[in-house]
This record gives sequence, structure tokens and C-alpha cells, in this order.
Amino acid sequence: MGSSDKRVLGFAGYKVGMAHVAYVDDTESPTKGQEVVSSATVVEVPPMVVYGVRCYRGNDSVGDIISTDEKIIKLLGYRKKPGAKAVNEADVDDARLLALAMPSKTGFGKKHVERMELGCGGKDAKEKLEYCKSMLGKELKVSDVFKPGEYVDVVCVSIGKGWQGAVKRFGISIQRRKATGKRRHVGTLGQWHPAYVLYTVPQAGQTGYHQRTELNKRILRISQKPEDVNPSCGFPNYGFVKNDYVLLKGSIPGPAKRLIKLRAAVRAPSAAKEVAVGFISTVPR
Repeated sequence: MGSSDKRVLGFAGYKVGMAHVAYVDDTESPTKGQEVVSSATVVEVPPMVVYGVRCYRGNDSVGDIISTDEKIIKLLGYRKKPGAKAVNEADVDDARLLALAMPSKTGFGKKHVERMELGCGGKDAKEKLEYCKSMLGKELKVSDVFKPGEYVDVVCVSIGKGWQGAVKRFGISIQRRKATGKRRHVGTLGQWHPAYVLYTVPQAGQTGYHQRTELNKRILRISQKPEDVNPSCGFPNYGFVKNDYVLLKGSIPGPAKRLIKLRAAVRAPSAAKEVAVGFISTVPR
């Protein structure tokens, strides 16, 4: 499924924690056809609500079409119906969904909705716009967007570590004891010419809390049965999964409870093919 197919190209969820799973390897590796064990990340994905359509001409927005549903307007926090300028459909060459994630359904304490744009696929601008308008005011589930076995790109913010020195930040060597009085600093700030410090020189600074995009994370399972992954005592720093969840192969950046954006892979290595998942651990890690 590519961007020319009529579909939503993204979704959002919340990182829960990690588990390990056993599944049948269907790649071309030496373990093809055998059951292998791998780490996996659980992402809780409560339903999202489509509250509008944003229309573009080139890189410029030419107007929004906002839902008139009173419940959705209340979720957005508007005191009155938002006014939107009329959209000339002849000017539109791209359309995207305006959707909101509802962390209040997860139960981990976050209340305010989180608004974002979701891309849509289609043959041309007209088909995209018609598809977006048909989704207006509807509830969107992850099973409507992605399928098990599909590859996705994960956009998230890594764990923040604050201000750190060059050893932790860049992994430079600790100097010998009889060096110039310091051990955990860079030996030289650069050459004589050019006569300034280049940005490439390792120095202390902000570490972590950076937005990162990881490509080609495979969906092992999409399920509506959270009891299959919930440990008896809940996930550390998160609690219990209460909604649909996505099981991604491997790890992803960020701590528990952080917003995770999933998008259709831009460089998918192969077509989506469902994975035969056997055992999923319920021991918290």
C-alpha cells in the first residue's frame, strides 16, 4: 500500500513499555521459517477523532474545513463554533486530516487532547479532498490505518538527559591522570586555521529530548485485547493498557507515556505480510 492508495497515512499513540515475543521469522535470514525471540515495544493507541480538513496550495494553507459537531468542538476547547474561511476546491492540490488524540482514555493522567495533521493518500488532489471530507467527524481506529506485518516510521522525542559533558554526550576518551588538570574534556578545540571553534568539536550541551524519526519498524500485532500484554502488576511507570495496542518489533526512543507518531513507511523494504506471533511475555521489563 503506497501513498497513491486512498488511505490515512498516520496515527498516534503512547509508549507503554517493552516485552519480548516469539514469532516465526519470514525474512531471508538464516533463521527463516524458525521461531525466534525478539524484543518488542507496546504502544497504546486509543481512537482518534477527525475534527477537520486542512487544504494546501503548494506549501501554503488555503483554509480549513472544521466539523460542526458540538461534542468535537467541546473537545477542542472552543467556546463557540470556529469560523473558517471558505475553501475554493479548485485551488487545492493537497489535503490533510486534522485529528486529535485523546490521552484521557489511557488512564495515566494526561487530560488535554493533542492535535495534529495526518497525511492522506490518493491518486490526485480531488480524490484526497473528497476522502478527507468523508472522514470528517468520524472516530479513527489504528486497525483502519495499519495492518499487521506492515512497516511504519516512528516519530518521537527521545529521553531527556539535560546538560551533559562531552564524555557522556559524544563518547570521547577520558584523558590520562597527568594531563592538563582535567580528564573529562576534549583535548583540543581544533586547528589554528580557521581561527574559531567549529561546530563539529565535541563540547558540553543538551543531551536527549531530541525529535527523532526511526525508519522501518515492523508491526508484529494490532490487537483489541490488552489483557494479552498486561503484566499482573501493570507496566512500570505506565500502568495497564486499556485500549487497542500496537506491538512494534525492537525498541523506539522516548520514555513511557510519551506521544508516539506512526506513519506509513517511506522506504518500506517489502510488502506487508502478517507475522505469526506465538508467545508474548507479560513479565514487566
